[in-house]
Amino acid sequence: MKTLEYQKRFYRDWVSSSGLVPFEVVIKESDLFILAERDLREDARDVLAKCRGDLERYIAVYPEFAYALSPVSVARNAAPIIREMADAARAFNVGPMAAVAGAVAEKVGRALLERADSVMVENGGDIFMRSARKPTLALYAGDDSPFRGKILFEVDARDGVGVCTSSGTVGHSLSFGRADAVVVVAKNAAVADAAATAICNRVKSPYDVDAIIDIESRNENISGLIIAIDDRIGFWGDITLK
Repeated sequence: MKTLEYQKRFYRDWVSSSGLVPFEVVIKESDLFILAERDLREDARDVLAKCRGDLERYIAVYPEFAYALSPVSVARNAAPIIREMADAARAFNVGPMAAVAGAVAEKVGRALLERADSVMVENGGDIFMRSARKPTLALYAGDDSPFRGKILFEVDARDGVGVCTSSGTVGHSLSFGRADAVVVVAKNAAVADAAATAICNRVKSPYDVDAIIDIESRNENISGLIIAIDDRIGFWGDITLK
């Protein structure tokens, strides 16, 4: 589950833009880092403002949406982002705010794709991207992790993909597990975000890695998974190591 406390996005200093234009869009706690073929920050700001407005108005009427740690039903007239978060949360038995960063990243990214062919939107470490070329990403599992700076991987982003991370030891997100990093790849970024939270909650020791990957390899909602805890790491699915 995501909290609203701001944390410096130090990992943005590691990004190579590969010829795309980097820019940031910030509204209150929402802080997006975006790569696109040209500076589309005003378009991105408009979409982000709408997402935040939809969320704030809904939570003002239904405050449980912001605090629930398990799925909740939503009103029939709820905005699309509210329904998408609720659906993603229901698929993985977590609260809807577990999907908020991924949902916002995808909403902004999909809107920008109306004016660009390649886009990457990062929101608190959760990513939506579309690119004709396979982008290279780096695993971050904490400064003390034996895997720091060692794990690079590619994903297929031609049709748009969500790549989201949860951790029980890094950052301020609420987690009931001990994983240093759980990375989930899915067609939908809200789903990837909810899945990362749910899977991270279940990782209590290095001995859990193989069993959880075996279970999740049969989950049709996700297409790739990395779990890192202590000196143990496991991979499955649409992930190509470099």
